[in-house]
Amino acid sequence: MIYIRKYERYTRLRTKIHARLPECMEKKVDIGDLIKIQECRPLSKIIHFVVIEKLNQEEKEN
Repeated sequence: MIYIRKYERYTRLRTKIHARLPECMEKKVDIGDLIKIQECRPLSKIIHFVVIEKLNQEEKEN
């Protein structure tokens, strides 16, 4: 949570990033898994990132 002095309130920041999931990783990644993404050339109007790997369970807890 971040305190915004102008409004004297706390807020939560969350960003939704649209990323392409390559066919070779479709069976490895499930909804809710933590992944690592990398910026790339624009693949469509809103997709500018691609999934490069799935993070381990230990990294997910930290």
